[in-house]
Amino acid sequence: MYHFLDPEQQPMKSFVPGPDHKREFRDALGRFATGITVVTTMTPDGPVGITANSFASVSLDPPIVLWSIGRHSRRFAAFAGCKHFAVHVLGAEQIELSQRFARLGQAFDGLPHDLNDAGVPLLGGCLSRFECVRISGHEGGDHVIVVARVTAASLRDGEPLLFFGGGYGRFEYGSNVTPSM
Repeated sequence: MYHFLDPEQQPMKSFVPGPDHKREFRDALGRFATGITVVTTMTPDGPVGITANSFASVSLDPPIVLWSIGRHSRRFAAFAGCKHFAVHVLGAEQIELSQRFARLGQAFDGLPHDLNDAGVPLLGGCLSRFECVRISGHEGGDHVIVVARVTAASLRDGEPLLFFGGGYGRFEYGSNVTPSM
C-alpha cells in the first residue's frame, strides 16, 4: 500500500548547487529512487565488479544502455576503457551482493559465476542481465558516461532492490496502485 505525503505540508528548500552545497545537492539527487546493479568486466588481473545505480536505458532499437563510473573509484581504469561488460539488475534479496561489490572490486573470490563468449563474468540469480559492447564514453564531470549496445539479455520475475536517500529499500511488487499525476 502506498502512503503519499501531502506536498503542501512539505516545504521545499532551494539552493544553487556548488562547493558550499555539496551535501544538499547529494541529498536532492538521493530523492530519486533507483535500481541497484552490479557491473562486471574482465581485466588482465581477473574479473572485476562494481555496484552502480547510474544505469539507464537509452534506446530499444537498437538496444542501447548507459551507466557512469566515478573517476575517484579504484575500479575506474578497469571500466572506463573496457570493451565488454555486463550489467546485472539486482533483486530485493541480493543486498549482500550489492554490498560485496560496493566494497571490493575483486569480490569474485568464492562467488559462483560464468563467463560469456567475450570473457565477461556473469552473475546468476539477478532480475535481469545485459551483456554489452561499449559504443562510446563521454565526459561527465567527475564521472565517465559509458554507452553500450546490448548483445544479450536475460530476466526473471521478482522484486527489485532499490536505493533511496542513501539506503536500500523495496518496492511492493505487483501493486496496481497508480499515483495520480
